[in-house]
Amino acid sequence: MARIRMIDEKTAPPELQELYHTIAGARGGVAQVLKIHSLLPQTMRDHFQLYKTLMFGLRETQIRRPLLEMVAVIVSAANQCHYCVAHHSEPLRRLLQDEDRLRALQNRDWTYIEAHFPPQTVVLLRLAEKITLQPATVTDADIDQLKRLGYREDQILQLVLVICYFNFVNRSVLAFGLELEPDFARTCR
Repeated sequence: MARIRMIDEKTAPPELQELYHTIAGARGGVAQVLKIHSLLPQTMRDHFQLYKTLMFGLRETQIRRPLLEMVAVIVSAANQCHYCVAHHSEPLRRLLQDEDRLRALQNRDWTYIEAHFPPQTVVLLRLAEKITLQPATVTDADIDQLKRLGYREDQILQLVLVICYFNFVNRSVLAFGLELEPDFARTCR
């Protein structure tokens, strides 16, 4: 049960019902992470748009979806946001098709990650954790290292924005005490 009221789809005013319908059509349902915005529908609309843009809408950067989901899981695990770890582990499970690698990301098992992921991925995931846990310690050298590993500046921008986005979402989920949706929780392994 969330710490603030969420307006149910059945009792929502028309504008909110339309927004719920739009989100459900795109996602197959309305997750609590979005429904928590129901008292301020514009924030729900903007949140959903930002998510779609960062995770699916920046094709010009050519950042592949598995990498974005890995960032989501690492950041969420660092923040101990089990809700977001679960939600982003599901697509990552399908994308990676490797339970050991997924479990290593969920547990931030750096020994396993460093042995089984490419160096470009390891450095990025380490930076994601650093931005999450110690943002004031990020230096020019951190960004320069990504550049040396072949990341372009537009890619770095997208990746850092994804890191920041998941920190925002994790903090919202944790602050409002959101729990996995019953239907989703049953399908998670």
